[in-house]
Amino acid sequence: MSVLIVVAIVAAVAVVAWYTYRTRQKRREALFAFATRRGLGYSREDPFDLADAYGFALFRKGDGRGCENVLTGVWGGLPVKEADYWYYEQTSNGRGGTTRDYSYFSVAVADLSCSVPHVSIAHETFMTKLAEHLGFHDIEFESERFNRAFRVSSGDREFAFRLIDARMMEWLLQMGTDFGFEVLGPNLLVSSGRRAPADLPSLFDAAVGFDANIPDLVRRDDGIGAEPAGQDPQTEHTERSPS
Repeated sequence: MSVLIVVAIVAAVAVVAWYTYRTRQKRREALFAFATRRGLGYSREDPFDLADAYGFALFRKGDGRGCENVLTGVWGGLPVKEADYWYYEQTSNGRGGTTRDYSYFSVAVADLSCSVPHVSIAHETFMTKLAEHLGFHDIEFESERFNRAFRVSSGDREFAFRLIDARMMEWLLQMGTDFGFEVLGPNLLVSSGRRAPADLPSLFDAAVGFDANIPDLVRRDDGIGAEPAGQDPQTEHTERSPS
């Protein structure tokens, strides 16, 4: 390999490294400015160890994971933590080399006034529809429109029906499929693809809206202090409701 080729490769690597650094730095600056304007706290690192502190299924994915750029405070009366979350899946080429495939999210974790079993509400994708054909059924509701848009899984089917009543179902349909939701114990997780700082209000608003649409029946029966009856997200199964 000629000297010129080596120099070109080194220069290209340096340019990519500089661009990556500047992109991350600009995002940190923009998030800090957003937090300052909105009266939120900002931390470049994750002081709460969010990916390990909460048992959400999204926080169990991949071979490695973490959070950074954490915002904390109250939004619309709801205590919330927001972060850039990532996880990677590592594969081996069989010759000692490995590659990592990263997935990036914006996530908001909110405190609820009830303690509940695990329920996951995600939008339907080609892969989830394929899983359906392979026999991995989600929980189905009376609304075919809702069933086409969302995939609901829980170890407690009856609680899922109580949580996702007609009002919650209609709100989720109005929200569209930009966000995924999980509840577990006294906490709510709202997730989406990585969002620009200017787009974060919609993520926070989704958390506030979900909390506002939790049925009164759930708050009454599963208020803080009640023992959630749900299973660990890793061991829960999905079910189809009886026809």
